[in-house]
Amino acid sequence: MLEKRKILMNEEVEQNNNNAPEKMTEKKSLRKNLLEWLGIFAVGAVMLFFFAPESWWQFGVAPEAERKTGAEFSLAKMTPNDAEKWNFADRRGKVVVVNYWATWCPPCRVETPGLVNVANEYKARGVEMVGVTMDENLALVAPFVEKYKIPYEILLPGGDPYAGMDGMALPTTFLYDKNGKLAKKYTGIVLESTLKSDIESLLKEE
Repeated sequence: MLEKRKILMNEEVEQNNNNAPEKMTEKKSLRKNLLEWLGIFAVGAVMLFFFAPESWWQFGVAPEAERKTGAEFSLAKMTPNDAEKWNFADRRGKVVVVNYWATWCPPCRVETPGLVNVANEYKARGVEMVGVTMDENLALVAPFVEKYKIPYEILLPGGDPYAGMDGMALPTTFLYDKNGKLAKKYTGIVLESTLKSDIESLLKEE
């Protein structure tokens, strides 16, 4: 009986010794995968820090005393037979979002669903959003609007003094307070959560 136990113990020790290399290989593989994922995360964090739009690191809107006085401007509407223009001065008392975009702009396509959500959610609360297309081929605009179910008006560029003075990246979004003053400029994609937070701040102002 004792001899059988010794034989079984020897077999277990031998089996463990045989499995040891496999376990070591599994540990090394797991450690390698972990290091690779940490490396990818680190590279992603560095790229985000250097290449993310500047507005991602700007928290909140500008203090009221530091805001630029809103200039009066008008933008043409998309409808060719409509001589009436969209007048910025007529929007006093509202928070206004003016988004410059184009159908050929990939970041604009990423950003648009969030803008649509914001426009639908805040329209009844005194927020007006408009899009200004920078497309040369206006025939591309209507299919884009239909695809993304854009509920806000699309205008043509030309009269906004804040746009295009030193060249403008797309997308670029301007957020104006109820008095028509520029509260914030977003260069690049504006996050839906950020825009909502900034709008809420402006809505609370008297």
